[in-house]
Amino acid sequence: MKTTVSSILFCAIFLFSYPFQKSADAQTIDLLGGNVLNGAVTGTMLGIGVMGLQNSDDFAPLRIGLGAGILGGAGIAVYDIATLPQGQQFFISGLFNDGNNSSIIILLDTMYGAAGGAVLGSAVMLIQNKPIVEGLQYGGSAGVWAGFGVGLIDAFLLSERNSDFTAKVLLNRSSVIEFETGGMDIEIGAPALYQTFSAGAQSVGYKLNPGVKFLSIGGSF
Repeated sequence: MKTTVSSILFCAIFLFSYPFQKSADAQTIDLLGGNVLNGAVTGTMLGIGVMGLQNSDDFAPLRIGLGAGILGGAGIAVYDIATLPQGQQFFISGLFNDGNNSSIIILLDTMYGAAGGAVLGSAVMLIQNKPIVEGLQYGGSAGVWAGFGVGLIDAFLLSERNSDFTAKVLLNRSSVIEFETGGMDIEIGAPALYQTFSAGAQSVGYKLNPGVKFLSIGGSF
């Protein structure tokens, strides 16, 4: 009898936990694949930027950039997976964009840098009455690296990710547990200050003592 009950309990636990395990595996695959792909594109753009700055048709920088981008994307994937709170979908909010992995912030900032550099380079060439193609080449190539630098700072220093959002929610709460049901507000573990009257032979006053409200119920009618 005990063996039968244990077997049923084990099967129930496995069946209920399987969807969560499957979801976690899918999340890991998404983070790994997305970061590696974005890293490869970013590395390719950096390689092209080096070729443009050097005014060279040697594809070595492109090859190195692609390989380094793949490795960098894999490293970022490991970081995202390690810092993701269990059971949550990864989300990051940067200065200019939001995304489902850190590398997308770097990639988009790199693209913005390339576009901005190309526009500025073309403007300088127009002022100097020189070929616009040179402005596109050198301005875009320099902009790629400038955007990449901004992207790194944006993704790892300035952006907000799951853990930041979770911390904000906890810090903005007035109690440890809050929920609403049927028009009633229920709070558990809310901090409070208790005011007590005190009187002595030579003094009369009030004392404030910190405490915790175990259960607080309120509502609106």
